[in-house]
Amino acid sequence: MQPPREGDFHGPAHHETVTARLGVWLGIAFLLCFVTGLVSHAVQKPPSWFVWPAEPVNLYRITQGLHVLSGIAAIPLLLAKLWSVYPKLFARPLVRSLPHALERLTILVLSGAAFFELATGLFNATQNYPWGFYFLAAHYAVAWVAAGSILLHVAVKLPVLRRGLTRLEHEPDSAAVSRRTFLATTYAAAGAAVVATAGATVPLLREVSPLSWRSDRGAQGLPVNRTARAAGVTWDPGWRLAITGPHGTTRLSLAELDALPQRSADLPIACVEGWSQSATWTGIAVADLMRLAGADPDHPVRVTSLERAGAYRTSVLPATHTRGTLLALRLGGERLALDHGFPCRVIAPNRPGVLQTKWVHRMEVL
Repeated sequence: MQPPREGDFHGPAHHETVTARLGVWLGIAFLLCFVTGLVSHAVQKPPSWFVWPAEPVNLYRITQGLHVLSGIAAIPLLLAKLWSVYPKLFARPLVRSLPHALERLTILVLSGAAFFELATGLFNATQNYPWGFYFLAAHYAVAWVAAGSILLHVAVKLPVLRRGLTRLEHEPDSAAVSRRTFLATTYAAAGAAVVATAGATVPLLREVSPLSWRSDRGAQGLPVNRTARAAGVTWDPGWRLAITGPHGTTRLSLAELDALPQRSADLPIACVEGWSQSATWTGIAVADLMRLAGADPDHPVRVTSLERAGAYRTSVLPATHTRGTLLALRLGGERLALDHGFPCRVIAPNRPGVLQTKWVHRMEVL
């Protein structure tokens, strides 16, 4: 029996018009995911030139929600596109020339990078890490590989793309109808995947998002990514908050913090996994604590947690955020639960959840 050849596949889903249209929407999803991913990485690991504003307070919530949801939308689009082009695996000869070999190699790199990004991103959204590498660094590095291979692939396939985008409207036969049906089904699947998960970050969709992995579940009505037990944190009645500034170190007990002027603010927790939730936080303005230590509020502050280990045990609050940030003592009018950072935690506007340090025990004006 002879092995199949590319010409043996006649299904409407394998037509170049289908491939071209899927490629356009997949490219849009990847572009949106890539750009918002760069923003997220820069906020978490800021280069010296990068400045992230404190307002609007929901900006990171929107960009990270778009990052995760565009990645979810890309999954059915990618699967459909691979289904559309898989007959080319049976093209003969396998390699016709050096440029053809390079083209096939770039497609292999593109497919591998895309699968890696979408798979690891999905695992990260559900906080499952069945691998031994550091997710953030690997995800960021492979994103550049995927972006470069997409640009190269588009450049090589531009004539096919143009031809494919103009042919479907001029083909009224039954095959064209079947192609439209395949495309419509794929778009519907992508839309359904987004709606089924968007409730994690879009409050209006929480009631219709059965796969929303985070919403209002958790202590005090908010999700908890890292519990006190996982962080190795327990309450010590002798705890004191140390604030180090130009006048030395000031140490305050919880009762002394309670006695300071309190402020309340409605701010969201927006995590890198894509979920977000707004809440009312009450505590002391970080700017007031800096003045108490003899420091100008317009300086960055290093915040250190009681957490014993972890990549985010310490964080730096930029000078652009110090005036709008609270050292929160209460959530929704109640004393913070231990899992939410008792005795106090940082709540800064427009910052990722991983940088909203919990179980704070030291603040240093830099």
